[in-house]
Amino acid sequence: MSADPKPTPSDKTQNAQPKNAQPWSHKYPVDIDWNADVPQSTMVQKFEESVKKHGKRTCLNFMGKTMTYAEVGEAVDRFAKSLQDQGVGKGSKIGLCLPNTPFYVIAYYGAMKAGATVVNFNPLYAEKELEHQINDSQCDIMVTVNVKQVQPKVEKMLGTTHLKKIISCDLADALPGVKGFAFRTLNTVKGWFGKSDTVKVKQDKTHLSFAKMIARPGKPKPVEVTPDDIAVLQYTGGTTGVPKGAALSHGNLSANLHQANLWFTGGKPTQGQEKMLAVLPFFHVFSMTVQMNMSLHIGAELVMLPKFDLKETLKTIDKEKPTMFAGVPTLYKAIIDSKDVKKYDLSSLKVCMSGGAALNENVMNGFKKLTGLELVEGYGLSETAPLAIANPVFGEKKINSIGMPVPQTEVKITNLQFPDQSQPIKMEGEICLRGPQVMKGYWNRPEETEKVMDKDGFFRTGDVGYVDEDGYIFIVDRIKDMINASGMKVFPRKVEEAIMTHPKVSEAIVIGVPHDYRGETVKAFIVLKEGQKMDQKELTEYLKDRLAPYEMPKLVEQRDALPKTMIGKPDKKALVAEEKAKAAANENKQGGNKPPKPPRFG
Repeated sequence: MSADPKPTPSDKTQNAQPKNAQPWSHKYPVDIDWNADVPQSTMVQKFEESVKKHGKRTCLNFMGKTMTYAEVGEAVDRFAKSLQDQGVGKGSKIGLCLPNTPFYVIAYYGAMKAGATVVNFNPLYAEKELEHQINDSQCDIMVTVNVKQVQPKVEKMLGTTHLKKIISCDLADALPGVKGFAFRTLNTVKGWFGKSDTVKVKQDKTHLSFAKMIARPGKPKPVEVTPDDIAVLQYTGGTTGVPKGAALSHGNLSANLHQANLWFTGGKPTQGQEKMLAVLPFFHVFSMTVQMNMSLHIGAELVMLPKFDLKETLKTIDKEKPTMFAGVPTLYKAIIDSKDVKKYDLSSLKVCMSGGAALNENVMNGFKKLTGLELVEGYGLSETAPLAIANPVFGEKKINSIGMPVPQTEVKITNLQFPDQSQPIKMEGEICLRGPQVMKGYWNRPEETEKVMDKDGFFRTGDVGYVDEDGYIFIVDRIKDMINASGMKVFPRKVEEAIMTHPKVSEAIVIGVPHDYRGETVKAFIVLKEGQKMDQKELTEYLKDRLAPYEMPKLVEQRDALPKTMIGKPDKKALVAEEKAKAAANENKQGGNKPPKPPRFG
């Protein structure tokens, strides 16, 4: 970490500690005990401990404007009291529809201190998505920001959904002097939601000012919050249907920040203060836990950017000298591919974490060549708060492996046809997880909860994978993404990985599309590296020794770019929806008699 001696990989590959004969026993990092105590507390208690311990340290840093732990603690108290004055207490749901700003951190811990449950919202949600999540979660109050890309959408929810009040934050309040003045004067700051024009917020009983709420002195009335109480409703991405709210308790979240701390810092205080650069949005579970919650737990300085902008990110690393950073693979790829990256000093970085999507070998090797650092890939889901499995910070990292389970997390691989049967080493099956970070269940969906939780308390992840002889876990693919081509199982991830080894290919997404004879067939969408050309014959010839004939993409479509989610993950769902729309339009056009013509390569 920032001031500690950096162990060499050879120091960290063997572990003599007994691990109850788990397959990962002899390879587990020596500075981490799988049997370590992982206490379940409340997020309120964890926050108060940090404020008391690190009061004078810088806590938040936003565009150069800083707040100490003591100042953040006072703002949280005032916001919590103001919420209680509005009738908020246990059972209340407070929605956060915010980018990474001090507003988010204060509102998050303030809502919990008032006894409420936080509901995370993506500020770029469409109105229908907002409507569904507000009604499903029974969200009472929404904290949002006064820009035209967000505030007007939230306004439409008043009176038409469960939402009763809106708390508006003024972006200018988060910015340092000159930038704040410019924002108020010009209504725009480069690098936000494009050009972020402010909107005038109504002044009535249903609209509250965040600034006024934290300006009122006072402390909230103590609320009895227990580790079993729901802290956050974290909505799934909806890849398998309507998004569901994973009910994460205070115990789940506090356990996971302990697990993250043990894994990424060894659980030991470091000399000096760590700095975490947070670019991934806090409303995403990976960033919420590994960046925000863990940072505040260890007394780090949380340096925030409201969105990923390559130049702004590189400038911030160069200027602020963060020691820790987390991103998705596409973010790291953008840094590697940047023509200007050599202009910036990245040497302050000590631990860089990757999550949200599969980390391919090209990105891992490219980042190591650029910085000398090995990316640490982690794995988890909304339902696991999220961290469950990760590669060692120091120690062996196997290509395409997501690593080993973090402390107190159990992994079993179950037979896809007979879920009650566990698979032996190196046999594929569904990855199932049990640990203190696994959710209580899906909010108001007991039947959906029953589908994913087995009788022994293991959560069925929906991911296919296997464990090798050293305890390293490998993902093959999502069960729902599996392609059934003439009865043969094709895993898109395997095809994508094979395509990505071609030196001309920059990105690839593989999906199954309907086929009259095979039922489904394999379609690949690819992006070539700048200046490269390739036809389908060349790609097929390259893949023939890497894929079985039934796995070979029968349809290949070249694009300039592939769709991404808000955090930069490849958006497979968007391509599936696009193909379904094309098929429906073609069927209507042709009367359903002729199959659609495959798109031409290139």
